[in-house]
Amino acid sequence: MMRQIISIFLFLICFYANAQQYLAKDGTITFFSKAPVEDISAINNKVSAVYDAKTKALVFQLNITDFIFPKSLMQTHFNENYLESEIYPKSTFVGKVTENKNGIANVEGKLSIHGETNFINVAGNLLVHENTVYISAVKFIINLEDYKIKIPRIVMYNIAEEIEVKVNIKLKKQ
Repeated sequence: MMRQIISIFLFLICFYANAQQYLAKDGTITFFSKAPVEDISAINNKVSAVYDAKTKALVFQLNITDFIFPKSLMQTHFNENYLESEIYPKSTFVGKVTENKNGIANVEGKLSIHGETNFINVAGNLLVHENTVYISAVKFIINLEDYKIKIPRIVMYNIAEEIEVKVNIKLKKQ
């Protein structure tokens, strides 16, 4: 009997704890590099995310190889030469929503790319509508140097040192 009570209690705790969580597996992150010779852009539509409305915790994860480029050669160079996706296959963000007023949000936390982790602070939108949370960041900047991503001198006019990143994700209540 005691075992059944403990099992029911644990089930209810798990149900309550999960009642505030939202999940997505198909979020979108894009990036853009404006350089003198050539602009480079890519999109990843397989971004996973979890948001806990109670604690305001927010986690994103993506596979580097899921970025799609307009030209296959760009994708190859990106994965093999710059992001070294065989060595560093994932990028993650672990943080917290520090402010959300009328859907205008501020998020801060640790972004890990290419084996390096840096603290970032990003402004964006976080809207809760029924069983869905919409999160977007119109644009924030990543400096390649901060993540020890090296650009060979021969192509330094093809790739910007600062990359513009955009986030758009819809999470469903669990």
